[in-house]
Amino acid sequence: SLNTFACDICGCFMGLTPYDNQSSIGLLYRYRSFNGYSGQKHQFFPSGSSFFIPRDKKDAPLTGHNNNPNDYELYRTMEIRGRYFIHRRLELNAIVPYNSNSERYNGNTSTISGISDINLFAGYHLIRKLDQATFNQRLIIGAGIKLATGRNDLKTNQGIRYATLMQPGTGSTDGFIYANYLLGYKKFGMSLNSSYKINGENKEQEGIANSSTTFLNFFYNQRLSTDWQVMPSIQFFYEKSAGETYKGVKTGDHEMNNLMGGIGADLFYKNIALNAGIQTNLWQAKTDHPQSAAKIYVGITYNINQLYYLLKN
Repeated sequence: SLNTFACDICGCFMGLTPYDNQSSIGLLYRYRSFNGYSGQKHQFFPSGSSFFIPRDKKDAPLTGHNNNPNDYELYRTMEIRGRYFIHRRLELNAIVPYNSNSERYNGNTSTISGISDINLFAGYHLIRKLDQATFNQRLIIGAGIKLATGRNDLKTNQGIRYATLMQPGTGSTDGFIYANYLLGYKKFGMSLNSSYKINGENKEQEGIANSSTTFLNFFYNQRLSTDWQVMPSIQFFYEKSAGETYKGVKTGDHEMNNLMGGIGADLFYKNIALNAGIQTNLWQAKTDHPQSAAKIYVGITYNINQLYYLLKN
């Protein structure tokens, strides 16, 4: 079986897992790189950047940019993830993220980090046909909320407040809905995930326009032994957002309309799952901001052998 939901906007991701209705706890690290303007080269790891969370650097002055090829924006997130099934068909999820964001414009680099916005969401398994010999399918529908728990008032040493997307938190309370459909044929499978996020505003009346994402995953399930199992996958990710807003008006900054593609692999040993994947930009609408270059994630999950549920069938 498969349970995948990936979204940079709401921070949700659950990798491939054979533990379809088992509670779990895990860690996930996500890295997202934006660099190179239209017509320029895009790099997974821009010169002078760091894949892992670096020390904060808050003393760089904020200046405009002029399409410098060395400009970049990096978004790193370490998440603690918990999932609890109160019924065989009903799951409750919580994500506690720690963000570290970096930007480099015209030779000036800033990095700030902190606890971000907590996500709480629930999913209902509307269709569950996962014990068939040939064809299997499953449909999950769900909804959730992103709480304004992260700080969004951090400033430079000169007392200038950082831009909204650089802050660890957004300062707004947002809601989202999602659906995950799985179709399997013997050892092959496909998972299609879509989400739509309704965003609020923070006290500065800043926000992000309502956003949508779609994640398509083709995978192959290979059991290596009684305890070991591996699932390689081919992944596609599409996201669209009108970008930042101020007082309810779209500013045009950080618009997103792009398609990414890549590969992933999930390795299982008994109750432990290791997840990893990498994607690069396949297509992007024209923008005057650094373009999407790379998206990488690695994670580990421990699945609990859950035998009882609070709500019976």
